[in-house]
Amino acid sequence: MGVVTPSTDRTPKQDRSRATRRRLLEAAVACLAEHGWAGSTVSVVAERAGVSRGAAQHHFPTREDLFTAAVEYVAEERSAALRALPVQGRTAVVAALVDLYTGPLFRAALQLWVAASNEEQLRPRVIELEARVGREAHRIAIELLTADESRPGVRETVQGLLDMARGLGLANVLTDDTVRRQRVVAQWAALLDDALD
Repeated sequence: MGVVTPSTDRTPKQDRSRATRRRLLEAAVACLAEHGWAGSTVSVVAERAGVSRGAAQHHFPTREDLFTAAVEYVAEERSAALRALPVQGRTAVVAALVDLYTGPLFRAALQLWVAASNEEQLRPRVIELEARVGREAHRIAIELLTADESRPGVRETVQGLLDMARGLGLANVLTDDTVRRQRVVAQWAALLDDALD
């Protein structure tokens, strides 16, 4: 009869699995932001996450599964952080919304967009993901700005803010655009005060 040895790891298997998945998602976003699509393989992500390639493929069978899930995960995390912001002055809200497009998540999403423009199997997934993320960002912006979308032009004004934020994110990819961005944020907050009040 065999001897049963008690496990020294008291963490339930499901919790370990969730933790591994989370590490993979965070590593995937970091890799996309730092190395682009071409330099971000499942092996590179697995190594960065401290797991085997097999473990990575257990959670995400394809590269496309891994990277679309990673961008979605971080977008949800960022949305949750935005939803938790207390309602505050418009300048702070505009700055928080612009921050969505100037950090590692935006860089990772941008790499995914570029890859999707050339990879047929990735394109529909990224289009659907971006539509969902865009709707959520718009909804949160309306909420944080306490904007009344029933008024003519308000929806378009808020969408213009998000489009402008995306443009600022693109400008920030190659050089640090912080100083100019701060002036633009202040100006947009003033424009929003006029348009939304």
